[in-house]
Amino acid sequence: MTMTEASTSILERILVKTREGVARRREAVPYQSLEKLALETPILADFVGSLRSPGTSVIAEFKRASPSKGKFPVDLVPHEVAAEYVAGGAAAMSILTDEPFFQGQITDLSDAARIAHAARAPMPILRKDFIVDEYQILEARAAGADAILLIVAALDQTDLTRLAQFADEIGIATLVEVHDLPELERAAAIDAPVIGVNNRDLNTFKVDLATTEALAPYRPDGVVFVSESGIFTRGDVTRLEAVGVDAVLVGESIMLAPDRAAAIRTLRGA
Repeated sequence: MTMTEASTSILERILVKTREGVARRREAVPYQSLEKLALETPILADFVGSLRSPGTSVIAEFKRASPSKGKFPVDLVPHEVAAEYVAGGAAAMSILTDEPFFQGQITDLSDAARIAHAARAPMPILRKDFIVDEYQILEARAAGADAILLIVAALDQTDLTRLAQFADEIGIATLVEVHDLPELERAAAIDAPVIGVNNRDLNTFKVDLATTEALAPYRPDGVVFVSESGIFTRGDVTRLEAVGVDAVLVGESIMLAPDRAAAIRTLRGA
């Protein structure tokens, strides 16, 4: 098996598991019941507006594990981590809710949202998952998310357009993730207000900030431009600022820091 075939099979396995999980949850909680709950849950923070604040915004991620590194060797309580992120001045908090591959759960999001939304300036919550169905978007809003992630590589253009429109209809923001120029063009075609460049190559699994640098000249006018993955130091952020990013999404380096609030301040240059 080639590296490309291996990477494709990993994404396909994730998507198969995702669809199986959605089907099980729809049996347990019917769509109409979840829709009613979701639409009764207010959107409490402005995800897009928060990322447009002066300076480079930090989207601080909460995740328990990754497929490549396994479970992180730290005790993690979502609402406690959310409090640290608020103290550090994070513009938003990303929460990985995928269970089979990242050991996440939707209750991580709802737990963190209690603290994030109670802050003096409410911190938006992004549900980071492999979204393939409107049901997951309703789950996100019902749990307190202000935004969701849509991964272009995981969706054809019809599904990408449909899910983005549905999110907009129920008032939840989207971060549309791309990896290369064709995907960036697909994101631009749906007028995505926030586009994130994942610096992790899906074929080789290597992480290179040059991915963001290469795509930056092609960013559509007016979008919030985010760089994701491989960002560990203030120097990395400065490098990305030079090509005009508005925000960075950082997970591992913050999660493993002994003082997470201080780590965020350092990345922000505060």
